Amino acid sequence: MAQQHLDPTAGPVAGDTLAAYLQAQATEFLRALRQHRETGGATATNGAEEAVDAARALRRSARRISGTLHTFRPLLDESWSEGMRPELAWLSGTLAREHAYGARLERLLAALHRLSGSSAFPAQASDPDSHPGTHPGARAQLPSEKGTLTVGAAKAGALLERQLTLARTRAHSAALQALGSSRFHAVADNVAVLASEVPLTASASATGLKPLAAAAEERLRDAVSGLPLITAGHPYNAEALVHGLSADTAPQPQDSPWHQVRLLLRLHRYACEVRFGDEAPVDVRLLTAGQALDRHRDAAEAAAAAASAARTPRIAPATAYALGVLHADQRHEVEAARFAFQRAWMRETVGTP
Repeated sequence: MAQQHLDPTAGPVAGDTLAAYLQAQATEFLRALRQHRETGGATATNGAEEAVDAARALRRSARRISGTLHTFRPLLDESWSEGMRPELAWLSGTLAREHAYGARLERLLAALHRLSGSSAFPAQASDPDSHPGTHPGARAQLPSEKGTLTVGAAKAGALLERQLTLARTRAHSAALQALGSSRFHAVADNVAVLASEVPLTASASATGLKPLAAAAEERLRDAVSGLPLITAGHPYNAEALVHGLSADTAPQPQDSPWHQVRLLLRLHRYACEVRFGDEAPVDVRLLTAGQALDRHRDAAEAAAAAASAARTPRIAPATAYALGVLHADQRHEVEAARFAFQRAWMRETVGTP
């Protein structure tokens, strides 16, 4: 009985709670859109920061609306919900690419500087705490010819900067084009309607949110149970490194299940936001696990970018060598992130607040 008293979404208020959350997110979306239009999607220093903040807020609201429509779809008009979700996903993905390319370049250039600036590459080999989850000897197994790495690092950095800056510029243009398209205007119109009216089903007012939120948590648990947590619990996953250093251009087969868990963890977190709103208790384990999976995603994508650059035709051997070392370094970061997630998750099973 005490738990039912603490659950504000049990019983007839469920529809009202869900509607209030979606309306709040829709309002945030419209506010961010107005801010973005006022800045004109600026790229110059003056106004650029506001445009970036506005695009981030648009993505944030779009993700939350889409995730909520997915988790609580039995309570919402099916045709409306299923038609809106992919459009929100398209918008969020389009707006995210520019930021992702910029962050990836920054990450790779920082790693190159760290690796090539060491007098005993890699410097972190003697300090396991500098890369949590990495065995003290794991990085030392990489080639350590500092001279070759130093020579190639500058050219490798220049190559990455050219490729990722071009990709970022194209992503920026694509985002501006998307925001001016009729497709986006249709999305914005639907969100504007959502801000004032949520198309709930007739049974929504008599259904609690807790069972649907619990189902989202269960999907997360099932996905985590499929992860190789025993392997991730070891500080050095040699099998993953072998896959990471292969010449195969396909995405790393071990990465996809971890990316899926990251998505499901986000949906679980959004479901908790819907149920408890601003009074949702902060679950440190969820935050820590989510941060580890964010690092996993970033490192995996950075490694893929380094591998792609290394396949550039007619690059110098020293450049290819530096990119290979960089790729291996990022795959080690992937393993460190998996280890960190395993430690966070296994401390105590994640539960719905």
